[in-house]
Amino acid sequence: MDWNDSFKCLKCGDCCRWHGYVRITEKEADSIAEFLGIDVGEFIGKMAVITADRRSLSIDEMPNGDCIFFRDEPPRCEIYDVRPRQCRDFPIKWNSRSKQFRCRAELYAESAGSSTQISA
Repeated sequence: MDWNDSFKCLKCGDCCRWHGYVRITEKEADSIAEFLGIDVGEFIGKMAVITADRRSLSIDEMPNGDCIFFRDEPPRCEIYDVRPRQCRDFPIKWNSRSKQFRCRAELYAESAGSSTQISA
């Protein structure tokens, strides 16, 4: 079975707990701000950072690496309906190669004997 056909998100939030950029486009920043009911300038000023390469904005993260929009109980993304493409593309179009940070659904599929073909 192909990973793309078999992937079922467990909504565990593991992918929301990794240090690293969640790059957003101008359109995504506008959509998130509108969804939150705030001005895009306020969103960028309070909830986004400029990436080190200065080429884009990223959603800010908590000191422990969690996305600022992730909540534990129950696990959920507060902006799920307007989450950035980077989030929507995980783990089909990209995935962590780190053994420490793996998608729980991927690990479950592997333990169940599924073939997991993931394109970076």
